[in-house]
Amino acid sequence: MNPRRRLPVVVATVLTAACFAATVGIAAPTPQPHPAAPQPKPMPAPVPAAPGASSDSIAIPPAPDNTGKAWILMDYDTGQVLASKNPDMRIEPASLTKIMTSYVVAAELAHGKIDPNQPVAISQRAWKEGGAGTDGSFSAFDLNSRVPLADVQRGMIIQSGNDAALALAEHVGGSVEGFVSLMNSYAQKLGMKNSHFANPHGLPNPEHYTTVHDVAILSRALIHDYPAEYAIYKEREYTYNKIRQYNRNELLERDPTVDGIKTGHTQAAGFCLAASAKRGDQRLISVVVGIDAKNDKDGFRLREDSNLALLNWGFRFFETHPLYQANVQLAHLKVWKGSTADVGLGLTAPVEMVIPRGRYNDLKPVMDVPKNIVAPIAKGQRIGTLRVMLDGKPLLERPLVALAAVPEAGFFGRVWDDMWMWWEG
Repeated sequence: MNPRRRLPVVVATVLTAACFAATVGIAAPTPQPHPAAPQPKPMPAPVPAAPGASSDSIAIPPAPDNTGKAWILMDYDTGQVLASKNPDMRIEPASLTKIMTSYVVAAELAHGKIDPNQPVAISQRAWKEGGAGTDGSFSAFDLNSRVPLADVQRGMIIQSGNDAALALAEHVGGSVEGFVSLMNSYAQKLGMKNSHFANPHGLPNPEHYTTVHDVAILSRALIHDYPAEYAIYKEREYTYNKIRQYNRNELLERDPTVDGIKTGHTQAAGFCLAASAKRGDQRLISVVVGIDAKNDKDGFRLREDSNLALLNWGFRFFETHPLYQANVQLAHLKVWKGSTADVGLGLTAPVEMVIPRGRYNDLKPVMDVPKNIVAPIAKGQRIGTLRVMLDGKPLLERPLVALAAVPEAGFFGRVWDDMWMWWEG
């Protein structure tokens, strides 16, 4: 008999025998029960508490509110927002804009688009629009002078010079307008969904806006992507042309764990400050904007107090814990019609999260996986979802993926699994 004609006969014989056995009560092969939905492996043991510290959970008071129109506190390592007020409200960033300018300069340097040894020309536009007599600070670079790039960067970051920001924009982007286009491109790449920039210094413009959430995202990216650039932000002073200029972020003096980031103020924007501090292995980022004050002295004090209160609250009441490693099997599922019987599930990246201090043992991991999965399965293919819950609310969600490929089984293997899938269904 032709082998191709024998295949239907074999399949029919198998199915007929199974049906007959079920009808007359003759013992038939018992189908393998479908596995229950897998649960994660036990979570890693909590990091031991410091000597004398209590491991009991503590009641967390509300985050310290302040007079800012909007504010946010973000964990650096995870990007988790620990507390906020109006995080996505459109605000005028004032000189917080220069964090974006600084990021673009660092990125273009890193990509080899700028020669770090080429001096920066101080043009008529940079000197006039960003110089004395304007609504903002300036670095007092001489008109038509050529200044080392590192000095212009410090003039913008430490002194918050508008002339420095304009000179850098022309140097990097070919023109201020070209640089602004770069600013908006990088903002989109970073996921700053509610921002649009119209200039490199932050003076008022109807088309120039952002949010405290976006400023926190940008600050986190600057610290992570360009640590050498970020290191400038903690310098207390710099001297150029025999003129000593001081960092406007006075939190650097008040708290030794603070190493940035940037101050801002215009009449329309109010007093603003983005700050970051690292204590032990934990780093937090705070942004407070829109503080209204009668005078500069009160405004400077209020923006510093507000940021420091948020940072202290975050360090006191939250802690970071590693939860899962990357590419480690957390569960395995039966695979139908595959060359192997099951597939391991895991995560593509390590997972850590910030939780209320003392609540580590209260975390509840849950896996959502399909009832049936059928080969072929590609390595890295998303199969389900891992959720970490606290008090019934999801704190974190990550995709579960196949840790190995599972090709299709041969013809008879697929037919056999077809029969058992029909039986169980």
